[in-house]
Amino acid sequence: MSESWPQRLLADGFGRTADALPAIVDGLSADDLLWRPYEGANSIAWTLWHTARMEDAQIAPLAGTDEVWTRDGWVERFGLPYAPEAMGYGQSAEEVAAFRLTDPTLLTGYYQAVHEATLELVKTLAEDDLARIVDERWDPPVSCAVRLVSIVDDAAQHIGQAAYVKGLLRLR
Repeated sequence: MSESWPQRLLADGFGRTADALPAIVDGLSADDLLWRPYEGANSIAWTLWHTARMEDAQIAPLAGTDEVWTRDGWVERFGLPYAPEAMGYGQSAEEVAAFRLTDPTLLTGYYQAVHEATLELVKTLAEDDLARIVDERWDPPVSCAVRLVSIVDDAAQHIGQAAYVKGLLRLR
């Protein structure tokens, strides 16, 4: 069966994050990735981790699966000082500063695993699925399609932020 146009469109949108995230990490050391331009700012590493976590945490319920973060051992590999369900949303500057990373490939590996889970979901979606309401806490209620576009939008903003901080590394 061939992919529908919504499947191709969503795969393209999510694929842009999958291409951009490793390009940001490429050539940077763990120290570079943890550098913050000023106290209270987000590091590249934290921003990319948060990007992967927010996608994972929102895709898993849509797919009816556990998050890649907890089911595939990423919590233990990262060894962060956060609760397993943490995804960066609402974290204080002190919590962001506590983020640690020794191996840059953790960021790219985790996001690649999340991206694969995202594409697995996208492959299963029919137009009826896209119209399904997934969150009634909003007015209007959020459909699956709106949630997916929101994830792509959020990721694009975070990728831009991380790329900007990477550019600032040259100035330090």
